[in-house]
Order: sequence, then C-alpha cells, then structure tokens
Amino acid sequence: MTHNDIVQKLWNLCDVLRDDGINYSDYVTELVLLLFIKMVHENTEAGTLKRHPLPQGCRWTDINNKSGINLLNDYKRILLSLSTDKDAEGEVVHDDPLISAIYADAQTRLREPRHLEQMIKTLDQIDWFSAAKDGLGDLYEGLLEKNASETKSGAGQYFTPRALINSMVRCIKPQPGEVIQDPAAGTAGFLVAADQYMREQTDDYLDLSALRAAFQKSKAFIGIELVPNTRRLALMNCLLHGMEGDDEGVVHLGNALGDAGKSLKSADIILANPPFGTSKGGEASNTRDDLTYKTSNKQLAFLQHIYRNLKPGGRAAVVLPDNVLFEAGVGTDVRRDLLDKCNLHTILRLPTGIFYAQGVKTNVLFFTKGSANDKHQQENCTENVWVYDLRTNMPNFGKRTPFGDQHLKPFESVYGDDANGLSQRSEGEYSFNAEKVEVAEAEENQGIDERLAHSRWRCFSRDWIRDTKGDSLDISWLKDKDSVDAANLPEPDVLAREAKVELEAALSELDGLLASLGGNA
Repeated sequence: MTHNDIVQKLWNLCDVLRDDGINYSDYVTELVLLLFIKMVHENTEAGTLKRHPLPQGCRWTDINNKSGINLLNDYKRILLSLSTDKDAEGEVVHDDPLISAIYADAQTRLREPRHLEQMIKTLDQIDWFSAAKDGLGDLYEGLLEKNASETKSGAGQYFTPRALINSMVRCIKPQPGEVIQDPAAGTAGFLVAADQYMREQTDDYLDLSALRAAFQKSKAFIGIELVPNTRRLALMNCLLHGMEGDDEGVVHLGNALGDAGKSLKSADIILANPPFGTSKGGEASNTRDDLTYKTSNKQLAFLQHIYRNLKPGGRAAVVLPDNVLFEAGVGTDVRRDLLDKCNLHTILRLPTGIFYAQGVKTNVLFFTKGSANDKHQQENCTENVWVYDLRTNMPNFGKRTPFGDQHLKPFESVYGDDANGLSQRSEGEYSFNAEKVEVAEAEENQGIDERLAHSRWRCFSRDWIRDTKGDSLDISWLKDKDSVDAANLPEPDVLAREAKVELEAALSELDGLLASLGGNA
C-alpha cells in the first residue's frame, strides 16, 4: 500500500463522518482526534517514540476492542481526560501540558457508535508497517495536504505547496543550534521541513552531542498560530515528527501581530507564508505599537515583524503577494526600510495557480539581516536584487498539472549553495522555453543584450530600483502570452464602438434564440 493509497483511505473516512452529520469543514479535526491516538500507538510499538505520551486508559488499546454505546462513551471520556488532564471523578490522569494543548476543548460530534466503530476498524486495517517506512509524520502531513486540496476554505485557501516549502528550506539551509521561527505557522509545514532537512544532514541528530540533540527537540523551533484548531493540527504534526518544543509545544497559540509576536525572542531563521488580506479595524496597527510603519495590511505588518525579529546576520524566506512589491504609501516605506536594514538578495516570482486560492500572485523574498560585509549594518544593506521569473508563460498549475520539485530545480541551481545568497552568480537562465518568450517593452529591458532580455534570471542594482522603479519591487521583463500591450491598443472611442457592436450582435442572437423557442423578444 503506497503513501498516497493510505492518505486516500484515510480521506475516505470523511464519508463516514458525513453520514453522522458532521460538516465538511470539521472532517479533518474530527478524524485526527482519533487518528493521533492510533499513530501514537503505532509509533510507540515501532519504538519511534521512546515513551508513550498518552496516559493509561486513554490509548488505542482502550477503545479498539469495544463497540456500541460503551465505545462512544469511553471515547468521549478519553477526549475529556486528555483535554483537562483529569478523569470524570476529578482524578489526575496525566501531567503533560503538550497533550493538554493538543486536545484542548476536544470533543467528538459523532452520535452513532457504529460510525466510530467503523472508523476504528478501518484504521486497524491499514498497513501501518508500510506507512511507517515513509514516517507516520509524513503520512499525517499528506492528509493535511489532501484536506487543503479538497476544501475550498480555511487552511485550504493558502496551503503552501510542499515542493515550495522544501525548496525554500534547501536555499536557507538551517543548521543545528539555530533558532527557527514561523510567525504564521499554520500546520507547521515550514518548521517540520526545516527539522527534516537537519535530520538528514546529521543522521537523525545522532551526529550531535546529547545536549545539542536535546536543543533541537525542545528549543530550536517556535511557531505562532492564531486559530486553535489549526494549532492543534500543528502540535500533532510536530509531535509525530519528534518535535516537542517547550511546555506549550512547538507552536504557541496567539497573534504574531499582537502580544505573542512582541514577546518572541530574535531568531536565526524565519520561514513563513503569512495570511493574505487586511486586519479588521486596523488590528495590525492597533496591537503592535512597536512597528515603525502602522498599517492594516497584514503582509506589510508581518514583513516588518519578520525583518525586525531576525538576529544580526539572520536569514529569512517569506512568501508574499504581489501587492507588497508595489503598494504605495506605507508599502514604499516598508520596502525602503527592508532594503536598508537587510540584504534583499533574491526574489522568486511564483507561478499563479500553485496555491489553492486561484489567481493569487505571490513571490518569495529571501533576505539577510545586515549587509554582506557587516551583519550589524542598518543602512544601505542591499546592493543588488536578483530576480527569478518562474511565472511568465508557465503552465496553468492545478490538480491536472501539479507544481513540483522539477519546476524549482533551475531556480535552486542559480540561487547557489550560499544560504545568504552570496554565491557567485551570473545572469542568464533559459528554462521552460524562456528564449521563445516575447520580451516586454519595459524599463527592465532598456539598453541590455537581446538574449539577456529572455533570461528568467536577472540582477537589478539598488540604485536602479530607486531611480527607475521608485522603490517598487514589481520587476518583470518577459511578456506573458495572454498579456495585452496597452501601447498598441486602439483609441478609447474605437474600443467603445467595437464593444457596442459585439453587445448588439449578442443581443440579436438572443432574440433569435427566444423566437425559435416560442418566447417573446
């Protein structure tokens, strides 16, 4: 049974939940409350977890041989005990704050014991030996990704593609001993990927001393998540990957644009995909009085938080929508501050369609606190910005054309091995038929070699960005096949007449259709 087969089998259990009247949006939360107990059991049996984190009486073996109303009542009792650390009689059953956080306010909406029994039997029938080969944590992440691709709201809107997360981590190259943060953690995808990367470099941390390995397990990672149910998924995800964090777990509940963000210590690395949109009632500017530039734009507020919270010499990779690159007013102020205080060395223009909210145009900004020569420098830190255009004339990505590692390999190659973007670089990269793509009549192409204008990889000086773009970072030079050149459009009155003719023709066709159907025009 393959990894994808198991994920699909787990997802099919949502049909059982639907039969019990559980809403589509609550599927995964309901499923993982049970699934986590099963996965902890399998991890303990396999020796992956050194100790069983769940207390006696709240384990898989306490429910998998029961049926009927006794089963449902026992399951409700287990959820209550795990969430409050006490049983129905008030006796303490465990003292693990992480388990209490994972099961905080947990309750099942299942009403039919037979549906719970069916779910338990299905989980017992899965080939967990095969699943464990890829890691149960990875299997759990596969379920989260499946949820994101199938649902049309919540986390499904902006679930960061796994290939992109892994690529960002490979570029940033986290090292043992570094503090890694995500102020908008979601289900902890970035933190888990960073942990997996370092495990691969250190033989699952066995190459480290006991003290350094303990740091990785409990102190290296910290995330902030605003939504309680999403944080629950994140805590489970981390624990199944062997990441425990502090007493509150790896991912804390809170708002990074509020007190939770203000209290965070500085980080060596920040990886993030902040939520899109604006804060209601100017939330960002009202709660973070320490941000220099007040704004209700969440991305601009998050960007300020991120570059302020880096240690000198710290590095970041952040997914941000296009508006951050060109928004005027406060947007320009924030970009100038970023370019001053950090070396913004690389921008990756991402294709549309790779996020589940269709049409969202995004970029990854890679930057390091301070300049290339002085990590404590606070002015004029950016000298050159390298831009890779992975958007223009790329496929329409989606379920039929998935976005994957192969689309990011050319970018990683030109990015280089230096995590701070300081590898020797040269312009000119022509993947994905770039040489056949038309070039735009843009300032970016003035006075340069014709062939270089077709490259997906270009370098722009800080002076050019200031003098030519007015500190906009919306830099593009290839012409999309679907774009319209405004300079070659007819005069407005000609366009209006053409539109009128087309509308009259369409109305005439509708009149004819109504007549043929026996209706009145």
